[in-house]
Amino acid sequence: MTTVRALIGIAAKKNWDVFQLDVNNTFLHGDLNEEVYMQVPSGLLVENQNLVCKLNKSLYGLKQASRQWYAKLTEALCFKGYVHSMLDYSLFYKKEGKSIIFVVVNVDDVLLTRTDLEEIKALKSFLHETFKIKDLGRLHYFLGLEILYKHDGAIVTQRKFTNDLLKEFEFSHYTPMASPLDPSTKLKATEGTLLTDPTQYRKLVGKLNFLSNTRLDITYSVQHLSQCMQSPRVSHLKVAMHVLGYLKSDPGMGIFLSNNGDYRLRDFCDSDWAACPETRKSVSSYIVLLGDNPISWKSKKQSTVSLSSAEAKYRSARKVVAELVWLSKLLGELTVPLSLPIPVYCDNQAALHIAKNPVFLERTKNIEIDCHFVKDKVIEGLISLHYVHTNNQLADILTKSLTGIKHSSLLHKLEMNTSLPT
Repeated sequence: MTTVRALIGIAAKKNWDVFQLDVNNTFLHGDLNEEVYMQVPSGLLVENQNLVCKLNKSLYGLKQASRQWYAKLTEALCFKGYVHSMLDYSLFYKKEGKSIIFVVVNVDDVLLTRTDLEEIKALKSFLHETFKIKDLGRLHYFLGLEILYKHDGAIVTQRKFTNDLLKEFEFSHYTPMASPLDPSTKLKATEGTLLTDPTQYRKLVGKLNFLSNTRLDITYSVQHLSQCMQSPRVSHLKVAMHVLGYLKSDPGMGIFLSNNGDYRLRDFCDSDWAACPETRKSVSSYIVLLGDNPISWKSKKQSTVSLSSAEAKYRSARKVVAELVWLSKLLGELTVPLSLPIPVYCDNQAALHIAKNPVFLERTKNIEIDCHFVKDKVIEGLISLHYVHTNNQLADILTKSLTGIKHSSLLHKLEMNTSLPT
């Protein structure tokens, strides 16, 4: 989803229209490389009942159907001069002089944006002749994401998905909550009564995880709940329902993608040291902004135990630097004029000193690989490390559960907006 958010954000800044196509009978277009046989379908009369059918084309339900469809579409786009990105295989582009066309594919849904409208029309015509497509016009709804256009940008939200989720779990009449999690909540995987049917909990957390594609404000809550998927308890389900109560307070909230000319890439990274009460592993988080537009974020429990808060913060910095290596190359393909070095903001002075110190001390040996990686990128000029006060640390919302006031303050700083019902 990072590529989709980035493309929509860049299109808003460059004042490009984004168009959407839908391919009819997608998986039926793929050519099979293997020999696949099927039973004679009902209604087809054959003299010898021992015969089977050999497939020349893929069918829905075949495990290789999606792969063969992608190969067929790639062949068609390459024939027209398009190149698939080596950074994201769902992204294709064609650059000829000042003409630039971008294509994003997700199974049968296709997004197009450009500098050359005539090339867009030619591509639509070619795809319709080859596969039979439905032209859905300007982008408004894609993979559950709703795009609402404003004079100063676009709001990307999942209002319909949120309302359907509240109805499915019969939460429409419950009291709204001010924050996704109570700050005192610390879930334990083995504490409490087991749910007789864990399906409901797993289904809910899975849908909340999908919702976090636009609702970065619930990302920390989702990663917290996801750790209890194997043996969910009654207490875990109660906390998940609390998140639903928070969603009810504003089901139309989403990220705002401004159309101003600010292409600065900034990152905020943070960690919560020894946050897990059972393993004492820390939680890492980061958020990447293009101008003021959030395009990439993550909250995840670290795989190893950190011996200090500085180590936890530094491991978090290493995660985001790896993301920036990939993202800077992707934005380069998307013709974004990047200004290097990219500032990375951290609220721990000790972690910044580790990056600037050329000598590895005894206490930093256990994170030596992380140190080398981050320092290399500083020396290369890709990133620069800066201190930010805790009160201005935007990644806090992805690191820990906050009070309602602090949570609302960070949402305001991140320019999370509400879309009107459509």
